[in-house]
Amino acid sequence: MLERLYSGKVRDIYEVGDDQFLMVASDRISAFDVIFAEPIIDKGAVLTAMTEFWDETLRHIAPTHLITTDPSKFPAGAEDIPGVAGRAMLVKRAEMLPIECIVRGYLSGSAWKEYQSTGTVHNTPMPAGLKESAQLPEPIFTPSTKATEGHDINISYDEAVELVGAEAAERAREICLTAYATAAKHALSKGIVIADTKFELGYIDGELSICDEILTPDSSRFWPADAVVEGEAPPSFDKQPVRDWAESTGWDRPQRLPRFRRR
Repeated sequence: MLERLYSGKVRDIYEVGDDQFLMVASDRISAFDVIFAEPIIDKGAVLTAMTEFWDETLRHIAPTHLITTDPSKFPAGAEDIPGVAGRAMLVKRAEMLPIECIVRGYLSGSAWKEYQSTGTVHNTPMPAGLKESAQLPEPIFTPSTKATEGHDINISYDEAVELVGAEAAERAREICLTAYATAAKHALSKGIVIADTKFELGYIDGELSICDEILTPDSSRFWPADAVVEGEAPPSFDKQPVRDWAESTGWDRPQRLPRFRRR
């Protein structure tokens, strides 16, 4: 049996020797860093399949940590993990950057809230007069901290440089903006807008690589292209309906967890 090193909001991570991990995506759903009691059936399988697709699509831009999703190639002991087939990735160990690498193509979420208040996004001035869900003049790299406790904090690019150094910050921005542009073009051809997404990057053999999940509904905002209207919040194919519901309950997060009412 493999040793479980970590259980996060969604993924359970098992150690495989000194340089590999087995990452198993569960059906857990969270909002505002709190795990809800009710799972989303087959969610982990969807996250894994999407990550595998985008890994194949984007790996010409930068290396990735994915080795295989084929259970027949997993190490001995993996078969004892419940539900491992279809929802697990064997990956390379990476030295992760201590920042979340977010790319925004549209004004939404926390960026829209900040813009309404200060006219900035991640402390960076933006053009005046933008509306909610507006497409930005060009996609922007907007990092945040990676909190071990509490919530991540949006930071400017200059603040990211202070955390990881100029060379790493510049390479991270280059990788993420190129990956977003490639993915957004493909998604739009299928009628989907990728409003924003979060990448996780880390060093593998000295080279900055794309790690963790890639462009899933847990890490991105997906909108139907024919329903995007400036000044309104479009319907979402991601976690936004869960966030909206949680906020509508008056939840005093994270002290008390609301529960869905089944009808």
